[in-house]
Amino acid sequence: MSTHKPVEIEELFGKIELAPENHFWSVIHTKPRCEKKLAEYALKHNISYYLPLTESSRIYQRRKVTFTKPIFHGYLFTIINFYTKRELLYSGYIVSYINVPSQKELVDELRNIWLTRNRRIEMREAMWLSEGLMVEVINGPLKGVSGIVESHKKLEEVHLQVNILHQAVSVKVDPRDIKIIGDYEIVEEEE
Repeated sequence: MSTHKPVEIEELFGKIELAPENHFWSVIHTKPRCEKKLAEYALKHNISYYLPLTESSRIYQRRKVTFTKPIFHGYLFTIINFYTKRELLYSGYIVSYINVPSQKELVDELRNIWLTRNRRIEMREAMWLSEGLMVEVINGPLKGVSGIVESHKKLEEVHLQVNILHQAVSVKVDPRDIKIIGDYEIVEEEE
């Protein structure tokens, strides 16, 4: 039987908004199974972070155990500056930092996921889409959330994407609550 205490952490410390002056959003690639530990370390050092979590259940010896796990395994989203970046490195949980080319895009994507989680809507892992239709939910519990649908035939499944990670989660929505904003296509530039 395991003797370690699981790390219980809030998924958001701070706000999901554009970073203040001299700070920026960064995506941290963590060591395996260290996302919560790094979030706990950030909390202790007063560093804002967002760690989207999902609930999971398992049965151990006829006992049901419910716990939370990261939606995006191996990643933590933080607001940092030069000094807090260095402070987080001391934790020993970091593999690398991922440069965020568009702060606004990342904040919008994280806000969509946070709103969905906050409203307790079930999310499932989904395929990241490089093209499709950009939509906004105009009615219902997800009003104000925007995402991507694969095609006109699949309006009921909205993908909430984090483009920098090429990962997504999907939510089920009534197609009558969807407004199509326009086409969506990622064009990646070669360096």
